[in-house]
Amino acid sequence: MSMSDPISDLLTRIRNGLTASKRWVDVPSSTLKKRISLVLKEEKYIEDFFFISGDGNKEIIRVFLKYDYQGKPVIDNIKRISRPGLRVYVGAGEAPRVLDGLGISIISTSIGVLSNKKANKMGVGGELLCEVY
Repeated sequence: MSMSDPISDLLTRIRNGLTASKRWVDVPSSTLKKRISLVLKEEKYIEDFFFISGDGNKEIIRVFLKYDYQGKPVIDNIKRISRPGLRVYVGAGEAPRVLDGLGISIISTSIGVLSNKKANKMGVGGELLCEVY
């Protein structure tokens, strides 16, 4: 059975792993998931990620979750915005600020997957994938 929204699956696995205080979560790989993981690492919401070769040609992304010195998750909320039933797009320079700049939104643009801060600096818009804070 095919999955209708793999990005939501990635976000849900991260959310569930943080709730269960896991050190890492494994996610089936895709190019978009790799880029989302890279943005989360650049913005310091996850420790790291790397790729594991699975059975046959299947590749898995292992995402290492990040916690503060008290053991609380760094990611308080991770929410999908644009979904298959309702796509949400933002224009160039219109990427929304999350929690007045304390969080980020991840945007799929014509030049790649970027955080809202980089997208506004570069003056590009695109599909608003998710919000993280």
